Amino acid sequence: MAEENALDDLIESFINYLLVECGLSRNTILSYSRDLQIFTTFLISKNILNFDRVRPDTITSFIISEKKRGLSINSITRTIVAIRMLYKFLLSEGTLKTNPLALIDSPKLWQRLPEVISVHKIDDLLSIPNTSMKLGIRNKAILELLYATGARVSEVIAIQMDWINLEYRYMKCRGKGSKERIVPLGTKAIEAIQNYLKFARPNIKHSGDSTYLFLSKTGKPLRRENIWVVVKNCALKAGIHGKISPHKLRHSFATHMLKNGADLRVVQEMLGHVNVSTTQIYTHVGKHHLKAIHRQYHPRA
Repeated sequence: MAEENALDDLIESFINYLLVECGLSRNTILSYSRDLQIFTTFLISKNILNFDRVRPDTITSFIISEKKRGLSINSITRTIVAIRMLYKFLLSEGTLKTNPLALIDSPKLWQRLPEVISVHKIDDLLSIPNTSMKLGIRNKAILELLYATGARVSEVIAIQMDWINLEYRYMKCRGKGSKERIVPLGTKAIEAIQNYLKFARPNIKHSGDSTYLFLSKTGKPLRRENIWVVVKNCALKAGIHGKISPHKLRHSFATHMLKNGADLRVVQEMLGHVNVSTTQIYTHVGKHHLKAIHRQYHPRA
């Protein structure tokens, strides 16, 4: 009982610190107090009666238990924030010397980790369009372009004919907020676009009247839904199951680039991200790959 009271005493000191020195609102402090009480109840159930006995796997077990209780990711994330603040306080006071949350990602980040398509499945997907037909040639060019550049659907449908420079192997993209960027094109994407421009686009009705690169069979600029249908139908034929969207090709582009050694800042520029923190999401995906490789090949993993 004395040890349980010790936990409560430390939390009370922390709450007083928030109240007196941080000037947080009463509602925020009450919220932190409730969250920390839930955490200490969990620790006591595991016979952990000192904060210095908490390890990273303890935090992970706590998150899993809260998820099983039906709590939302937002609620769990808020609790983890409270625990982080508690440990920072205890470290600053000299009460503790280590922080078990130092290597723990936010559960909100876990939820945001993008799903990616493996390289061999990407190859399967890109081989699906029937290039003996003009729309198949067009769809091949769309898929190759999506994966080669990581462009958003809204950017692909907006591409003008004069934004593509096949000789110098680049394309202009107009992203969010009408911000423009230059994105390099790979050999496969260039070949697919060349075939489209030579064998398919000239045979589309009224194509000579449009400045847009990709057109529907009636000669109108493609809509977002058209690209979605192309990607979903080809993915289904390629045996790629689960949720599939053009954005998944963007995720795959970024993850594969980083996994193969591309610089984070370069990938950020190609994706058109304003903040590098947005691009860093893909490094977490890569870490899962590294852990899997380590488990598979390290003799003492």
